[in-house]
Amino acid sequence: MSNETKSRSLSVSLGAAFLMATSAIGPGFLTQTSTFTAKYLSSFAFVIVFVIIMDAIAQTNVWSIIGASGMRGQDIANKVLPGLGYFLIVLVVIGGLSFNIGNVGGVALGFNAMIGLPERVGAVLAGILGICIFLSKKANDIVGRVAQILGGIIILVMLYVCFSSQPPVGDAVVHIFNPENPKEMIPVMVTLLGGSCGGYITFSGDHKLVDAGWGGKPEEVAHFRKSVLTGIGVSGSVRILLFLCVLGVCTAGTAVVQANVDAINAAANPAAEAFRLAVGDIGQRLFGLVLFSAGITSVIGAAYTSVSFLKSVHPFVAKNDRWFIVGFIAFSTLVMAVLGGAKKMVILAGAVNGLILPISLCCMLLGCHKKEIVGEYKHPVFLQVLGWIVVGIAGYLAITALPNLKNLFV
Repeated sequence: MSNETKSRSLSVSLGAAFLMATSAIGPGFLTQTSTFTAKYLSSFAFVIVFVIIMDAIAQTNVWSIIGASGMRGQDIANKVLPGLGYFLIVLVVIGGLSFNIGNVGGVALGFNAMIGLPERVGAVLAGILGICIFLSKKANDIVGRVAQILGGIIILVMLYVCFSSQPPVGDAVVHIFNPENPKEMIPVMVTLLGGSCGGYITFSGDHKLVDAGWGGKPEEVAHFRKSVLTGIGVSGSVRILLFLCVLGVCTAGTAVVQANVDAINAAANPAAEAFRLAVGDIGQRLFGLVLFSAGITSVIGAAYTSVSFLKSVHPFVAKNDRWFIVGFIAFSTLVMAVLGGAKKMVILAGAVNGLILPISLCCMLLGCHKKEIVGEYKHPVFLQVLGWIVVGIAGYLAITALPNLKNLFV
């Protein structure tokens, strides 16, 4: 392999990894983590670690099977059971649309935190920016590069604010193993799991690799795994850093600073308020940059991946995918501009996508046994076992959480 080819392969792999990671590190991710950290404090460390482990297991399974098959998720599901793929398309597109409405709202919140733009004006600008990126002749390359650059900005800002807020790390570690009222956090687990790897997010980077011509050979599975583990490392690190940022603001050592907790809970933009409390007005501006970066990459990721599922419905979609993506973004923007309420929308979107995860992962695990899907590839037994455990836990959490999802907004 020539140096140029290696460089190109690395760029595609990193682009896919950061597309997945920045799709996960969206406005929902930031708003959910900030809101629930202020509510549960150090005990929320248990949820953070639990979700990162579940995320790693679920996505490693899905990316490995897609890498071995060279097929998109919906095509695998249709080969598992005729019609199942179309059911999965409906679920993922609904989940992706709900997330994308929230993503547009997240960019609007970012504009508001940075320069004080009204929410609806920011939402319209977010939609226009996303559409402009996809109208470019080099849209695929731009998407990967934008995801990498903005992902780096997010990590650097998080590190700065985390050190400034001086969180009680030791107390958080203790509560990983001894959380208070863990049953109360079940709906929260579903929401965060959905925001990390539910719905379209699991398929964002691997579908990009398939579209780039990767997959279909057992030896290429390693490339998919390396890419997904990179993405999980990025999204997991940012999740932990954000948790520690907000925890530091809400506590002085292990003592609760109730005024800060109340301020974050009352804020329309909880994470921006946490950053402001940590490092002053510059913190709010910095968070606006983070939220803008997370939002715009998530708008791109949600639209790109949702339309990649629709490609199997009719060749017309595959031929005109760019215009379908533009329409997807435009519709999301219109809904957000009319309805408003970005904070509640991004939390609801995470919950919806959390309900989809056990179904999509189940489809992939059933597909790994069929030669017409994966050929001679043998999916590791330990990954299968862990995957089915995640299906069971995620399914149980989803069923248990359904009656209580309304409590997320209380």
